[in-house]
Amino acid sequence: MFDKILIANRGEIALRIMRTCRELGVKTLAIYSEADEQSLHVQFADEAICIGRAPASESYLRADRIFSAAELGNVDAIHPGYGFLSENPMFAEQCLDCKINFIGPSPEVIRQMGNKACAKEMAKKAKVPIVLGSEGVIENENEGLKIAESIGFPIIIKAVAGGGGKGMRLVYNSVSFSKEFNVARAEAEKNFGNGRVYIEKFVEDPRHIEIQIVADRHGKVIHLGERDCSIQRRYQKMIEEAPSPLLDNSLREKMGDAAVRLAKQCAYENLGTVEFLVDKQGNFYFMEMNTRIQVEHGVTEAVTGIDLVDLQLRIAAGEKIPFDQKNVKFTQHAIECRINAEDPDRHFAPCPGEVTLYYAPGGNGVRIDSHTYGGYKIPQYYDSMIGKLIVTGGTREVAINRMSRALGEYIIRGIATTIPFTKAIMSDIDFRAGNVTTKFIEEFMKRNNYG
Repeated sequence: MFDKILIANRGEIALRIMRTCRELGVKTLAIYSEADEQSLHVQFADEAICIGRAPASESYLRADRIFSAAELGNVDAIHPGYGFLSENPMFAEQCLDCKINFIGPSPEVIRQMGNKACAKEMAKKAKVPIVLGSEGVIENENEGLKIAESIGFPIIIKAVAGGGGKGMRLVYNSVSFSKEFNVARAEAEKNFGNGRVYIEKFVEDPRHIEIQIVADRHGKVIHLGERDCSIQRRYQKMIEEAPSPLLDNSLREKMGDAAVRLAKQCAYENLGTVEFLVDKQGNFYFMEMNTRIQVEHGVTEAVTGIDLVDLQLRIAAGEKIPFDQKNVKFTQHAIECRINAEDPDRHFAPCPGEVTLYYAPGGNGVRIDSHTYGGYKIPQYYDSMIGKLIVTGGTREVAINRMSRALGEYIIRGIATTIPFTKAIMSDIDFRAGNVTTKFIEEFMKRNNYG
């Protein structure tokens, strides 16, 4: 096992990684920007080094400063968390060049699966179902329009290097294609420094189901079940649960096997997530692979009892996965609500500022992952998520009722949050019945006059 790990991230995920490190007797080095000096991950680390000013471009995205901190701290591994540089193959390569273990897959795999066109081709080789679309990058709008018309509208334009809904545009007809094509390319260039895009047939009203996989360097690959991430707004997930109310054992096994085949095809190592769309007929299609730990990993931990960060560290240190597929059991139902500093009544406008009062819910089956506390000033420079509330129950109904109770106890004053919004969802008839698609939030807001 490693002696000291630099956590190249901030907020709740840095704190989450730190907790497992402490249980394993591994020392931690936190990095932070000037805006994060009072963040809990800085206070709880064994050591902490400021690496720059508040904007991420001057701190958390500065690989040179991170490696300077790693050298000063004499670390032997770096955990990238999620976001920032976690899926940057050059950063992973630099770790190897500096003789520092990168806790994640190889740079080659990150590069390959981070390129959506390459990932799609890899899925085809692994005989994983894919959505009809372009064979690769679309060079210009005329070529794109011909492909779109051959596939049939509606289609979706996606950034090759995309993620989080950036560089994605839905197109319903040829009239609007040119505009949306150029907007998608400009957005992709702005967010990823790569304006290349590709086209897929748009699957209408799907469910978004992802499969958690784990692979070691000794050839073992297994899956840890699914998470239903259908409740999302503008491609940003808001509520996740496991197991999915949609899947039966047969479909779960098929999707799990497909995810494992893909991981084997690309020689994957460490933790990863294979994301699928599932249509109304129960057909599933590969969407993308995330080569890092997910925000919603706690849902899988809750239903399996497996510490995923512990697994990441052990695999990166060369250990074997200590269990087989048959040993993975799903004993609970878990739901996660992301708590964002946003105002749903003002089109989810970000609400940075000082938290004047903070009270976290408790009780049986309740878990909070958050770096927030009373008196903490939420910076304006980063993602608006300030915590995750995860509950478990013996049944889905129990978990929903427990989540509703916990959200009612969760007090954050001084800023607007999504707590009341997610609590309202817990009472929604369609949500409670499991009748949701990726359009659920849009329809829920219309029914309840939000925004």
